[in-house]
Amino acid sequence: MLKVGLVGVGGISGAHIPGWLALDDVELVALCDVRPEQMEKYPDIRHYTAFEEMLANETLDILDICLPTNLHVEYAIKAMEKGINVLCEKPISLNREDVKRVYEVAEKNNVKFMVAHVIRFWREYEFVKSVYESGKYGKLLFGNMKRLSAFPAWSWDNWMRDEKRSGFVPYDLHIHDLDFMIYAFGAPKDIKSYRTKLSDQDYINVTYDFGDFAINAESSWFACGYPFTAQFRFQFEDAIISNEGQGLKIYERGGSVVSLEEAATGDTGEINLPKSGAYAVEIAYFKDCVKNDTMPKKVKPDELETVIDILNNL
Repeated sequence: MLKVGLVGVGGISGAHIPGWLALDDVELVALCDVRPEQMEKYPDIRHYTAFEEMLANETLDILDICLPTNLHVEYAIKAMEKGINVLCEKPISLNREDVKRVYEVAEKNNVKFMVAHVIRFWREYEFVKSVYESGKYGKLLFGNMKRLSAFPAWSWDNWMRDEKRSGFVPYDLHIHDLDFMIYAFGAPKDIKSYRTKLSDQDYINVTYDFGDFAINAESSWFACGYPFTAQFRFQFEDAIISNEGQGLKIYERGGSVVSLEEAATGDTGEINLPKSGAYAVEIAYFKDCVKNDTMPKKVKPDELETVIDILNNL
């Protein structure tokens, strides 16, 4: 039975904790947060308000890091130097140098490390990747992706509103769609971007040119109560694959419409995340890598570096 601890019981932990609790070969034994009230709804799990105390008192196989971005590297290294495998929420850092640093520590201490880029485990996005690779609907011609929300008001210590800690929209929202592109299609050949940033909103619109096709991606925090929206539409020669609020639909040449339904499952917290089994799939994948002593190759360090390089130049 693998023993798991989780640090940072904020918004995204509401998507991670159910994933751990659903596994029958894992025990979530400890939670850590500086706010004791955040852990009260988990009375059967041991609570800590000091990370060092949790590391000293618990024998952990895995640490799940759900902290603010600026703390990811520090806490990952502390855990790995004690021989603990680490799953870390995205992004690992706002600096590409930290990718090499973290993976070197993981290798030195013979532990597994993975950044939780959940879109790589999301069925609708995986379907697009599989169609692109198989050529089932011919060549990809164009894509549109969007990820929009209200300006975040939920973060501890308002860390999301501090660009030096959070990276703003590029690292909160746009990173998901860009990471999927790198994962599915490789690095773009050219990038054209537009951004407008005010004190209470941040908007970017980027066109990525991959040579044979292009993808436009729009991301924003709005200064109003705009609902969280994550959608895409990919135009292939013989079909359009759409995920635009009505589930995944394939509009085939000739008039046929195929639906790929996915039941909404799991509690994903209080930050307007769409319900999906992808978080549980991601967590189970990393658990299996630890259990079977295999590298988590689904998320590669060179791809992480490419994503950070692009985001820092938008």
